[in-house]
Amino acid sequence: MKRDILIAVAILLFITKSAGGSPAELHDSYKSPFPDDSIRNSLILYNGRIWQDLFYMIEGDQFLFTKEFMPGTLTMNGKTFRNIRLKVDIFNDEVLIPVPGGGILQVNKEMVDSFSFVFQNKNYRFVKAVQEKSAESSGYLNVLFSGKTALCIKYFKKTEPPGGEGELDRFYQGMKIIVVKDAIFIQVKNRKDLLMVLNDHREELNSYIKKNHIAVSAQDPESFIPVIRYYEQISN
Repeated sequence: MKRDILIAVAILLFITKSAGGSPAELHDSYKSPFPDDSIRNSLILYNGRIWQDLFYMIEGDQFLFTKEFMPGTLTMNGKTFRNIRLKVDIFNDEVLIPVPGGGILQVNKEMVDSFSFVFQNKNYRFVKAVQEKSAESSGYLNVLFSGKTALCIKYFKKTEPPGGEGELDRFYQGMKIIVVKDAIFIQVKNRKDLLMVLNDHREELNSYIKKNHIAVSAQDPESFIPVIRYYEQISN
């Protein structure tokens, strides 16, 4: 915690110096202990710890989609920061942002509400979920559909041993498709699993899938959306 406070204070001093004038001079112009919204907001955004790459000896990387920073937004404690750059460490389930003046910050996960970014012209939206009874579904979830019933993806990376002598360990990426119904998080892998979760309208959904030739496949998580959307319609 002390380290986190020092980082926030250091960035506060960087911003006030850039704005001109000492913190005391700026304070004299305002009743608030923080001279302006940009500095007050920075204390929220830059509340975290300096990130270090501990996996440089492993083949590949721990990031979702790309190790480069992507344009996006980040909401922390109800405050949304737009036009920022971020990347997601899905091995540790953390969000990283660049720090003014250099370096990378791992933002305070306890303060994060949600974030979004654009990768290859596609928008991705993530929310933070905390599930005591389902630890594997906790953390940052990519929301594909949101209603009374939601469809999400939990991305993850793990390491596996090398295939041959002298080779490095390597990262591999996976994902879990999760349906949230009645505040319960349930992993689904195929159409059968999905219909078991939505069993109160199983027959209607089966007929809808066959009539519309819908191929529900874990290889294409978005293929679950039409079924869930129809479920929402007939459940009202």
